[in-house]
Amino acid sequence: MHSNFIEYKPVKKEATIVEPAEKKVQRLEEVVVLFTSVEEEDNEEVAEKAIDEIKNSLKKLGANRILIYPYAHLSSNLAKPYKALNVLKAMRKYAEDTGIETYSTPFGWCKQFSLSIKGHPLAEQLHIISSVEEEKEEKVSKAVKAEEKLKSHWFILQPDGKKIPIEKFDFKKHEMLEKLAGYEISKVRAVQQIPPHVKLMKKLGIADYEPGSDPGNFRWPPKGRLIKGLLEQYVTRKVVEYGAMEVETPVMYDFNHPSLASYLDRFPARQYTVKSEDKDLFLRFSACFGQFLMVHDTQFSYKQLPLRIYELTRYSFRREKSGELVGLRRLRAFTMPDCHALCADIEQVKTEFLKRFNLCLEIMEALGFGKEDFELAIRFTKDFYEKNRDFIVSIGKRFGKPALIEIWDERFFYFILKWEFNFIDNLDKASALSTDQIDIENAERYDMTYTDEKGEKRYPLVLHCSPSGAIERCIYAMLEKAHRDQLKGGVPTLPLWLAPVQVRVIPVSDSFLDEADKIAHEIEKNCIRVDVDDRALTLGKKVRAAETEWISYILVVGQREIDSGVLPVRDREAKEIRKMRLQKLIEMIKEKTEDKPFQPLTLPRHLSKRPQFSF
Repeated sequence: MHSNFIEYKPVKKEATIVEPAEKKVQRLEEVVVLFTSVEEEDNEEVAEKAIDEIKNSLKKLGANRILIYPYAHLSSNLAKPYKALNVLKAMRKYAEDTGIETYSTPFGWCKQFSLSIKGHPLAEQLHIISSVEEEKEEKVSKAVKAEEKLKSHWFILQPDGKKIPIEKFDFKKHEMLEKLAGYEISKVRAVQQIPPHVKLMKKLGIADYEPGSDPGNFRWPPKGRLIKGLLEQYVTRKVVEYGAMEVETPVMYDFNHPSLASYLDRFPARQYTVKSEDKDLFLRFSACFGQFLMVHDTQFSYKQLPLRIYELTRYSFRREKSGELVGLRRLRAFTMPDCHALCADIEQVKTEFLKRFNLCLEIMEALGFGKEDFELAIRFTKDFYEKNRDFIVSIGKRFGKPALIEIWDERFFYFILKWEFNFIDNLDKASALSTDQIDIENAERYDMTYTDEKGEKRYPLVLHCSPSGAIERCIYAMLEKAHRDQLKGGVPTLPLWLAPVQVRVIPVSDSFLDEADKIAHEIEKNCIRVDVDDRALTLGKKVRAAETEWISYILVVGQREIDSGVLPVRDREAKEIRKMRLQKLIEMIKEKTEDKPFQPLTLPRHLSKRPQFSF
């Protein structure tokens, strides 16, 4: 951060190893502040490499004063304190030895700070420095390299079919679309702040980082596992209803398989590699490989087209860059619903494509997203657009609001058209949810053929669709949306069918616990998730705890409620207390969750009997 000034004050020790510090305000002016996280694999060589890279930035900035500020929040793969301190000391020494005026904040302290950042384009930068050996070992596909150099033409497609150059479009009423355009054109994917959903996923007991694994792999306690399971079940059911056949395929494949080796270079993803006996294997980053190899061994004719095949991968793996790994937005291991459709020709493709587009819109609605919550991006080759303009316009018209379009002069990947529903989070980062692609290469690559009307072998066209996007990313988007709703004065919530606890029963005292249990049992019989707060807390604290957990309906049970049969129901979303009989409440919840899957929560019904998962 190229800064006018920074003021900081050590407040509290927060590490097992700390440097000496005075608890008073320190101030530096005209300084480049290096917020720095040291990761497990870092060493003194990486420290020197970091300073060499910073020196180049300092020259561009016309600056020579730095403040090294230990900042653990940039990574979930932190080095142990003693190792981190040694690396930071090496940075300081090397910077001083090379003539940089160097300062540092004390290691191991929680600090208050105020910062004034200069207002020029290079004032805020992110640098990720790793060892030379790691860079040499990473296998990167040609598609990844091509994507980094990709040159595109950007437009806005209006619902009436008009294509407007992006620099001439009026974004006044389309703030999120403007943010999507800026994010896509800049190609800056790294995150410099912790997004709101990270705090929420921990607070609600949904997910947390797993320090015993590779970064980008998460642990899911009972509430999070329930939400994931319900999403997986719902998306799978919708895809099967659409007509797809569910299969299961392996998670690792041979690098040297002839079909796979060429496909890897056409897919923009980094792989995990595994050595097994005499084979180099990679962990799948989608279900494509297994499904295509299965279809290769399947006999079918034009009468069975479109042939639809589906798998929910738990997990898919992508070796994302560490600076891009923040919370549930982008992971290295994720659950991906992956549905392919094999079509006879481009006309069948168009019909199928729009049918899947409608399926994706339906799924987004079930997750609580209206069209105001996401933006459409459509990407295609210039040649495809010239031949199929009406088809592309029909997609934009079906969406019903302006969409971002990207046009390539030539084809870089295996697909000629791709669209995504993009969610823009509270840090203005875009993430693709639903997506579909038209693939013209892989049928031939995997030798997938069908028999046409004349009995001859033909290669089909292939559609690649994830109707929801990664399940984890759906949860990220729902939490980010909840935070945004709260900022606007609304109530942060999850869709009722996904709430881990839909109803909480609170007895006014221990003498009413049996009655509370009877009510909870009646609710539970109707496939509604309910628990009972039997803890030794005041009634007010129990109600506040339920609000904090985003529980939709809270029932307080005492003598008056037992005598009258009328319950005071705290409706969290409506912000009101409603008087109703138990059966009416059950009917209302059943109506709101109609056609959605149900799973019981595996935690004990009584809160006093629940373990406290650490977050």
